[in-house]
Amino acid sequence: MTLKLILRWAGLLAATVAVTIPLNLLGVPSAALFAALVVGIVLALLTLGPAGVPRKLGTAAQGVLGVYIGTMVQQDALAELGGDWPIVIGMAVATLLLSIGAGVLLGLRRDVSPLTGSLALVAGGASGLVAIARELGGDDRVVAVVQYLRVALVTASMPVVVTLVYHADRTQNVREVSQHAAAPWYLSLAMMLGLVLVGGTAARLIRLPGAGLLGPLALTVALEVSGLSFGLSVPVLLVQAGYMLIGWQAGLAFTRASLRSVGRLLPAAIALIVVLGVVTAGLGLVLARVTHLTPLEGYLATSPGGVYAVLATAVETGSNVTFIIAAQVVRILLMLFAAPLLARAVVWAGRRLGRQSRAITDASREPIRVAD
Repeated sequence: MTLKLILRWAGLLAATVAVTIPLNLLGVPSAALFAALVVGIVLALLTLGPAGVPRKLGTAAQGVLGVYIGTMVQQDALAELGGDWPIVIGMAVATLLLSIGAGVLLGLRRDVSPLTGSLALVAGGASGLVAIARELGGDDRVVAVVQYLRVALVTASMPVVVTLVYHADRTQNVREVSQHAAAPWYLSLAMMLGLVLVGGTAARLIRLPGAGLLGPLALTVALEVSGLSFGLSVPVLLVQAGYMLIGWQAGLAFTRASLRSVGRLLPAAIALIVVLGVVTAGLGLVLARVTHLTPLEGYLATSPGGVYAVLATAVETGSNVTFIIAAQVVRILLMLFAAPLLARAVVWAGRRLGRQSRAITDASREPIRVAD
């Protein structure tokens, strides 16, 4: 590695950390990933950044993120759903189909493929989808921008909706959420390493799409549900490093032409995100009616993003936090596991209809291994 390349990586890291700190203070979700995306874009346009993220580092970041998302699953939280499993899964499936439909509509534009549009508007697991978008054959730059636009719009609108539409009472007693003792850092690190290696290898052997992310995620969820996770937690520094690598992977691939193309599709993306938010709010009313939740709890349980804002709002309003967390986890897991499979279906349908998958620029196009 030359001195010039070392300096470029050092500058990229320093600038990303400098942007991440204030974003964290402002409560921006996945701040390190968003900062890495923005900094990567700026340095790429100025030709001051590295050429890209090495493939092995990108795969390692996927594995860390897979384990981290898996630790969101709590055995007692899922048990809270009780006999309401069918309706909760039904709402998650409806959200998935709606978001895929919106993505296909976005893919009608000449500058984005149906596959990329579908991945960009899947309502859940933004960081995970950005991590595997390129592997699935999509344009990870478009997916990154639109996914974080979705998270930002949902998160920013939530306080307004909760106050003006649901008239939330923030003076209610806050329900306690059970906490579990975390394992020592060295045990968590060893378990995480094993989950990444074993999960990723096994997923590749069975040709699971997005193996680097979904293999470790599936194993971690299995441990959590079985109660054998022993308090597994992913060190914060590793999570932040994973976020940065994923953000850089998308950001460093930008060119001036691709940035202009992404800018042109933003009005359509915003309109579709707003429609998706309104329709899922309607699904929340249905969920509330069937499960005897309040309309506010139904809205929070079916929100198509902003899971950290959802949790904070649920706690502040004295809502059924455990049920809402469980419903949100079901949504995120369904989106992450179903999206790669649906990617195959979208590519297959595109071939049958004679439509080719188009990337904004040739730089982001890689072989669609999982679609063959």
